[in-house]
Amino acid sequence: MTKRKVIPSLRSLADQERATAKKARASWQMFTIMAEFIEATEYLSEIRPAVSIYGSARLKPNSPYYKLATQIARKLSDAGFAVISGGGPGIMEAANKGAHAGKAPSVGLNIELPHEQSGNQWQDISLRFRHFFTRKVTFVKNSDAVIVMPGGFGTLDELAEVLTLIQTKKSRHVPIILVGAEFWEGLLAWFKSSLIPMGLINPTDIDLMQVIDNPDQVLEAVLKFYEDREEGEAHPVKSDEDRMFYL
Repeated sequence: MTKRKVIPSLRSLADQERATAKKARASWQMFTIMAEFIEATEYLSEIRPAVSIYGSARLKPNSPYYKLATQIARKLSDAGFAVISGGGPGIMEAANKGAHAGKAPSVGLNIELPHEQSGNQWQDISLRFRHFFTRKVTFVKNSDAVIVMPGGFGTLDELAEVLTLIQTKKSRHVPIILVGAEFWEGLLAWFKSSLIPMGLINPTDIDLMQVIDNPDQVLEAVLKFYEDREEGEAHPVKSDEDRMFYL
C-alpha cells in the first residue's frame, strides 16, 4: 500500500521559514560572540599586569569621585599596571584619563548602547563590544585587581559577578577594593545585618573586599596582596592564558 505523501500547508511552510531565519540569526550571534572573544584575546593577551576600574558613566568631571578615579588610575599606571575601564564617560573616562597620562596602557572596553555610552578620548587600546556577556568576561579574565568606584546597576552587577566567581572558586582570588567609604557603607552594613545572619554568605566573604579612599593606599593594597601571595599563600597563580578563571 502506497503511503500518502504529507504536503506541508502554506502555514507550515511559513513557520518553517521563520524557524530557519530564527536559527540563522542565532547562529550569526554566536559567531559575533566568538569574534569578540578572539579580538579581545588578540589585543589584551600581552597586557599585564592589569587592573579594572568600575564605576558610573553618569558622574561628571567635577565629581570628587571622578577626580579620585583619575588619581588612582595614574598611580596604578605609573606603577606598571595597565588600567581597564568600560571606555565610556564618567568614572570610565576618569580611569582612562589617569592611565593615559601614566606609563602603562589605558584600555577601554566599549559597549554599544542606545543611550549613555560613547567612547572617551583617553584610550590607548579601544575595543568595541555588542554583547555585555563577552565584555564582562573580558574584564574579569584580564584583571589582576578590581577597583570599584560608586555606580549604579551596572557597577553593582560587575561587583557581584567578581565576588561570586571568587566565592565559588571559579576564579582565582584577586584584590577587590571599594572606593568611597560613605557610598558603600549602607550596602556593606546590609550584607552584615541581613545576608550573614541568614546564612546566605559566610562571614569571611566580607573579607574579599577592602574599603580604601586614599589613592596611595589603593596601590599599596594591590602590591601587598601579591607580595603576601608570593610569601606562600596556598592559592597558586594560573597560567598566562587563564589569569583569573579556573578551568
